[in-house]
Amino acid sequence: MNSYKNPLEERYSSEEMLYNFSPDNKFRNWRKLWIALAEIEKDLGLEISDEQIAELKEQAENIDFAKAAEYEKKFRHDVMAHVHAYGDVAPLAKPIIHLGATSAFVGDNTDLIQMRDGLQIIRKQLVNVIKNLSDFALKYKDLPTLGFTHFQPAQLTTVGKRATLWLQSLLLDFEELEFFIETLRFRGVKGTTGTAASFLELFNGDYAKVQHLDKELSKRFGFEKVFGVSGQTYDRKIDAKVLALLSSIAQSAHKFTNDLRLLANLKEIEEPFEKNQIGSSAMAYKRNPMRSERISALSKFVISLQNSSAMVAATQWFERTLDDSANKRLAIPQSFLAVDAILLIWNNILSGIVVYENRIHKHIMEELPFMATEYIIMEEVKAGGDRQEIHETIRVHSMEASKKVKMEGKDNDLIERIMNDSSLKFDKSKLMEVLDPKNFIGFSPIQTEQFIKNEIQPILDKYSELIGLESDLKV
Repeated sequence: MNSYKNPLEERYSSEEMLYNFSPDNKFRNWRKLWIALAEIEKDLGLEISDEQIAELKEQAENIDFAKAAEYEKKFRHDVMAHVHAYGDVAPLAKPIIHLGATSAFVGDNTDLIQMRDGLQIIRKQLVNVIKNLSDFALKYKDLPTLGFTHFQPAQLTTVGKRATLWLQSLLLDFEELEFFIETLRFRGVKGTTGTAASFLELFNGDYAKVQHLDKELSKRFGFEKVFGVSGQTYDRKIDAKVLALLSSIAQSAHKFTNDLRLLANLKEIEEPFEKNQIGSSAMAYKRNPMRSERISALSKFVISLQNSSAMVAATQWFERTLDDSANKRLAIPQSFLAVDAILLIWNNILSGIVVYENRIHKHIMEELPFMATEYIIMEEVKAGGDRQEIHETIRVHSMEASKKVKMEGKDNDLIERIMNDSSLKFDKSKLMEVLDPKNFIGFSPIQTEQFIKNEIQPILDKYSELIGLESDLKV
């Protein structure tokens, strides 16, 4: 306990995402890349023996991390440290490990593998948030609630329709994620400055063999698309793009938690609160929205990291500089780990979210009389009244009712005032029927149903095997 520990590892992120960015997974991928490189080079005619390939495969998981650390301290070069550590346990194959390649061959290609695999984990998390939100939206599609603009009471919506706004943001994120995965290119085999000059010698000037090596290796690692050209590294715009995508997901999550925290203050909707959970060390009655606040905090962290990779992409020199390395080691894994945690917490919230229908109705009825005034004016005009005179009468009643609510803390008595006003001639028996909140929600229920049917359900059908994620919190 006497050195810093990353909270993402200890408190927040899933074991699956933590392993994806672990040293073990990273260096196993390095060795898989070296084996594939040697196998394809052998197939293309280079003097690499079956025994050398067999030895590489036999020792692939025999990684001496302590020895590699010793070599790195000596060489100040992580890739050469692992070349030597691999060569120590595979001496027959040592001469052909990393043949023709540069450091970015293992470093960059592994980064791309981890990004792709990390996004597939994120996709699984997103599908479950989308499923839980869509279930919530359909369950409450008919439940009227106050709409808010500028956090001031506005025309009614429904609890379910509001949830579709959270879903809409996630749909945009999901479309971007799908596009990113589908179009992600592998670096492949490009040489030290992207010219494949080392392979010019190895293959005696046969560029077709270099192209085959590039494409075949990429296919073996699940990439149909390969960068057509590169410097020493893949284009660092990829890093900027993936962090922009993760930032976008974080923005959607933050918006949800803002709304939920405001609704919790109104006592309309709350996140789960466990039997033994403590909201405050001093105020025993508190039910603080801890999960939502945690998402909010992590989201701000992810959003802030977006600029980091953008600055790296903007300031690379020519075929490559190394001022990206330390930044990438921090920004990319931690963005993935944080978004992974955000989505786990979000799913946890949705698994036990609480809706207080009576409280919601009470708030509606405090404001609905004001919203009914336009109907009252129109009905009075139909009964032969003067529109401007009626407007002034209703305005005065509204101001008096508002005064009672704000200054005296009493209930809204606007409808009672209007019912008792003998100067108003319209059929007042219809007024109470009009005040049913469902008369003020527009097309909210059908909009909710159609949005989920047309735009959300296809995603849920396509990825049905991903639905059912456990989302317990570490702390």
